[in-house]
Amino acid sequence: MVYKLRIILDTKENIFRDVEIKDKQCLWNLHLAIKSAFALTGDDLSIFNILDEDGVVVKTVPLEDMSDDGDGEIMSDVYINEAFEKPGDKIHFQYGFMDLWEFFCEFVEVVDEKSVINYPVTVFRFGKIPLKAPSKTGAKPKKNGVLPLIDDDFPSFEDEYKATSFEGEDDDDFDDDEDFDELDEFDDDED
Repeated sequence: MVYKLRIILDTKENIFRDVEIKDKQCLWNLHLAIKSAFALTGDDLSIFNILDEDGVVVKTVPLEDMSDDGDGEIMSDVYINEAFEKPGDKIHFQYGFMDLWEFFCEFVEVVDEKSVINYPVTVFRFGKIPLKAPSKTGAKPKKNGVLPLIDDDFPSFEDEYKATSFEGEDDDDFDDDEDFDELDEFDDDED
């Protein structure tokens, strides 16, 4: 069987892709299909969160095993028909670390398998993909990405300099010729 999935980018704009994938392929194949459909570059970590009907996370499936004992379930262990039991089922997909892309994957319907297609395949595209991962707050980043500092955050240099006292410091005289004469004698012995 072939499942038609709608992959929706979590953003204010309507941006989604329809992907067809075989039911016996695994979440790792879906991970690659999403990367291809949305032109995500790099080899960032990703994770699928399998949700129940109320949207509560039932199971988390990472790309790589991060468990202490090394026997955790990973994307290549979970088949598509295990993640999606019936049309309307949804899972949440996260890609990246610093720039976090978030998607909702919904099982739309079962479609006929075409013998000439190499699954998974993107069959429909809607919306333009942003260059960077969308912000969850909806706020637009500053032009240069730098936040201005408030003057009260740090004391001024003059205040710090005035607060420093050098009283009680040793007034050592570093022009003591005896110490240097001993070094000269040591150098003469080596010749």
